[in-house]
Amino acid sequence: MAENPRAQRLAKQIHAIVASAIEREVKDRRLELVTITDVRVTGDLHDATVYYTVRGRDIDEEPDFDGAAQALHRARGQLRKKVGDQLAVRFTPTLAFELDTVPEASARMEELLNRARARDAETARLRANATPAGDGNPYKISGDAESGQ
Repeated sequence: MAENPRAQRLAKQIHAIVASAIEREVKDRRLELVTITDVRVTGDLHDATVYYTVRGRDIDEEPDFDGAAQALHRARGQLRKKVGDQLAVRFTPTLAFELDTVPEASARMEELLNRARARDAETARLRANATPAGDGNPYKISGDAESGQ
């Protein structure tokens, strides 16, 4: 099913407006490490779902998903007002925020693919030095004395 081109254009504009507002205008420290990854707008242009990810402050630190969700929920009205002011539409879409799980799923898939590649390499290494367990030719040849023909 093809998406409405107008909805796609509106989604791009909302993406830019929300990302800019979070970076420059919304004063909440919990949103400092939030990145807007995607926006989807319904075909009737009334609802927009904003997808986001959260980084940790350090490499070893776990991101604060709950804090970011609370901050986005709290700033939802302010962000919708910014979107309404900057868009030339009759009805300002409602904003819903959802955590984008694609990066984590992608990292998990990469990990699984790396493990599979390592197992394939190990199998190829073992196969290189392998010899048959029985005779070199396990098939019976017609005319053998054992075959009885």
